[in-house]
Amino acid sequence: MATNPKRRAPSPIFDNLSVVGRDCVSTIPAAARPIALSDTNTDQDYAVVVRFLRSYDGSTATFNAYRRELERLCQWSWHVRQSSILAMTREDIEAFVKFTLNPPRAWIGTKNVARFVRLDGHRVANPEWRPFVVSVSKSAFRDGDVVDSSHYTPTQSTIKATFTALSSFYDFLSQESLVTVNPIKLIRQKSKYLRKDHNQAPVRRVSNLQWDYVIETAERMANEEPAVHERTLFIMTALFAMYLRISELVTDERSAPVMGDFRKDLDGNWWYHVTGKGNKDRTVTVSTAMLKALKRYRRSLALPLLPAPNESTPVVPKQLGKGPITSSRQVRLIVQRCFDAAYQRMRDDGMEQDAAELKSATVHWLRHTGISEDVKHRPREHVRDDAGHSSMATTDRYVESDRRERHQSGKRKRVKDL
Repeated sequence: MATNPKRRAPSPIFDNLSVVGRDCVSTIPAAARPIALSDTNTDQDYAVVVRFLRSYDGSTATFNAYRRELERLCQWSWHVRQSSILAMTREDIEAFVKFTLNPPRAWIGTKNVARFVRLDGHRVANPEWRPFVVSVSKSAFRDGDVVDSSHYTPTQSTIKATFTALSSFYDFLSQESLVTVNPIKLIRQKSKYLRKDHNQAPVRRVSNLQWDYVIETAERMANEEPAVHERTLFIMTALFAMYLRISELVTDERSAPVMGDFRKDLDGNWWYHVTGKGNKDRTVTVSTAMLKALKRYRRSLALPLLPAPNESTPVVPKQLGKGPITSSRQVRLIVQRCFDAAYQRMRDDGMEQDAAELKSATVHWLRHTGISEDVKHRPREHVRDDAGHSSMATTDRYVESDRRERHQSGKRKRVKDL
């Protein structure tokens, strides 16, 4: 008797971009082949998904996001529905989405692991990999919370990502004449799965007090151990002052940030040229304070105070060896060490509540904080362009985003004259 596929963890199908991108002869890993579906169907499904994913070889983030969703679709279609993904109807897609909202526990992992590992010179499926992963917040994990697969609940952004990936994929299949219609577009009531929250969650940011502690901590670290932490101070300043995303500081297949990206125009104003989200180029205002931080950082690197045109020095070099940092994880660790030190200083100063809130902060909060502060005194369209927002509506989310300050001002509202 065959084992219920919902009680058995499936094996990974699609490898990393570096492997899929060079694999000209698409082959399904043996362990991932479904038993109840013909090889012809699965081979065709695999080949078309690989072809679709390869079209995103210019963006690892998009490739990974779409691979995750299409991996889940193939796993469900092959093992649960026992059908080709090319035969999906609207009803099938709705059934799949419902499945992703409450996947079987055997399909849920408690940590992110690689799909494939190297063993005896070959890439083999990682037995610890699962299509779905449950996690706890950073602060909850530090407080000792245990990750439990029974607590898996997809967020609204996760559900939206599923619809986005599937719609793009079936548009691709339609253009390739492999399907006649996009079943995602036939789902009239996506609101069953996607809720519109008119009380939009506040922008996550650090308070002014917390930021003062963070940047002062970075300065102390740089003064005490300049060989290591002048870079820390520069990174913290750049993330806040120029609203940079972490990916805009590291070198990847999309861009390689170098000192020559800091450029002076004919009026003597400095700009930072960056390739951001969606491979969109933009220029960011370099403030007087940011320029001062850049000079300090370059002095620590034994470089001239200001970058030369076309200078190829990496913006964020490795601590040891040559070349730029190529992993966003390294930058996250640098920022986290600074957050941890600032947290301890706040606790030592008796600010338990503010310190506890800082424990939840992530790198991206610094971008939010910088934007939130600037919309208070700069024209919103200037902030929008520096941040790379596609619409003013996104920038408007940052107006009075500090709920603490908002509530403080609200306390003074009067009901009647006294």
